[in-house]
Amino acid sequence: MKLSTTAKKPWTPRIHPSATLAQQHWLNRPGALTAGLRRLGHVELRVVREYAHRLDAQEAALISKPPGTLAWIREVAMSIDGVCCVIARSFTPLAASHGVWQGIRRLRSRPLADMLYNDAQIQRSEFLSCRLNRAMPLWRTVQHALCTHNTDSLPMPANLMARCSVFWRCGEPLLVAECFTPAFWTPGATLS
Repeated sequence: MKLSTTAKKPWTPRIHPSATLAQQHWLNRPGALTAGLRRLGHVELRVVREYAHRLDAQEAALISKPPGTLAWIREVAMSIDGVCCVIARSFTPLAASHGVWQGIRRLRSRPLADMLYNDAQIQRSEFLSCRLNRAMPLWRTVQHALCTHNTDSLPMPANLMARCSVFWRCGEPLLVAECFTPAFWTPGATLS
């Protein structure tokens, strides 16, 4: 399945030309990201926030819904051996979070992969990737996650690389966007 690309967006099927070989690998790595991270070390997942919110035009277009669609949003930070390496933002229409995708509300600190890769009815779209900018909701998720993770007031890193894909089940979308922090590229340099 393809992600909607009707509106002009920063997300593209082509990886940014500045990406290293390791970045290219991780931005297109199939399967559960958590499984790949576990090959690099001990993975811990921390839920940053879960809440209902209306999607902006960019995010709504990615799941083929109109702007302002009310969605259930889950934001998490994943650490490898205590180092915050990946920050993810997942969402589905609010009605789907009470129906087809109700499992998203019960995960607690378990990874989303626990419910995505054991169901033959689920189809995944192609990956899109981008370098984040301040106008993107995922950028704000990363900012919030890093601020709550660190007690020091550190500036936001530049050139954040991210990927997203949509999982479809019974016609309902669940988008998963994952941003790799600069700290990831040290352990993530190995291709797992």
